[in-house]
Amino acid sequence: MPRQRLHDRLAAARAAREAAQAVRTRREVEAREGVQVLVDGRQLTSFCGNDYLGLSQHLDVVAALQEAAAWHGVGSTGSAGVSGHHAEHAAFEREMAQWLGYERGLYFGSGYQANLAVLQSLLGEGDVCVQDKLNHACLIDGARLARCELKRYPHADVEAAMRQLMTRREGIAMLATDGVFSMDGDPAPLADLALVARAQDALLYVDDAHGVGVLGPEGRGSLAVAGLGAREVPLLLVPLGKAFGGQGAMLLGSHAVVGHVAETARPYLYSTAPAPAMAAAMRASLRLIRSQPWRRAKLASLVARFRRGASALGLPLQESFTPIQPIVLGDNARALSLSAALEQAGYLVTAIRPPTVPEQQARLRITLSCEHNERDVDGLLAALAEALGARHAPIPA
Repeated sequence: MPRQRLHDRLAAARAAREAAQAVRTRREVEAREGVQVLVDGRQLTSFCGNDYLGLSQHLDVVAALQEAAAWHGVGSTGSAGVSGHHAEHAAFEREMAQWLGYERGLYFGSGYQANLAVLQSLLGEGDVCVQDKLNHACLIDGARLARCELKRYPHADVEAAMRQLMTRREGIAMLATDGVFSMDGDPAPLADLALVARAQDALLYVDDAHGVGVLGPEGRGSLAVAGLGAREVPLLLVPLGKAFGGQGAMLLGSHAVVGHVAETARPYLYSTAPAPAMAAAMRASLRLIRSQPWRRAKLASLVARFRRGASALGLPLQESFTPIQPIVLGDNARALSLSAALEQAGYLVTAIRPPTVPEQQARLRITLSCEHNERDVDGLLAALAEALGARHAPIPA
């Protein structure tokens, strides 16, 4: 049999995506001020970003980045083990560990890189990693890279997680979950999962990308909401592209575990370290997260306002009290059509389609920011009502 040509395979894959209305195109953002974006020459109000606290353009954060770049340059010059570990990285690691109650932090260039590194470093053949089926792709890919046995339980099904852990008694066991699920916005049942992990002698690992900064006292995230800490959750990942408004991710854990990752994880060892200026900017974000609770309060108020209005419209809301408010529509065509109608009305809400979400669960993933105001929320609801042909009633106070 002749060898398949790459071009033929790619053409067939493209044709399949076109038939399923699953082609993805990147929209070019020409300018942005808060939630106001200029896309293809049109001014739109964005409801699909993750800058929950509006820190990505905060003057203190920008100034910290600019000053550090002026002093230290725009690059780290090497991997962390060679010449790239800077005093700004070290200070940020210490501050994050102290804030969230862990012994040590380790700063990565992205959350995806961090999850690949953690699972590849800590797990291997003969081990098992049990995960929620709706975990982010990087947790799943990390387990595959580790070549451990990967088991995935139905979403938020704690009993199924227990059963899957019980099937393998030998080797290392890890129970890994998102803290807040990125496409549904609902929190993981962390308190119950912590009990399961303890009963099964499994390490509980939480990726709290959408929780830290937004939820809990001082923004300490999903663990704080669940009343958990480093004892129950020995390993925590805090990606920085959401509430922190920047880039990278911070791994938090014990000296022994984080030290092992730092010394053995290939995605960490063989990557150029993040720019020191970004670490300085994220330190500024951390100070604002801790000192400005009004941002979380305003965001929570806007989320509640949206949910009241969406309920009045009869929209199919998920069980989410977070800034992630998806409207599941089913097929790709309907999600694309509603997204286009909202854009015509002046709102940018990208349609989310498989494989990012399961088949027949295409949706609009509406996300709110404290940079929005009540007028923005009311306008989006009115546009949704018009696009769906629903009667838009006044939002209850």
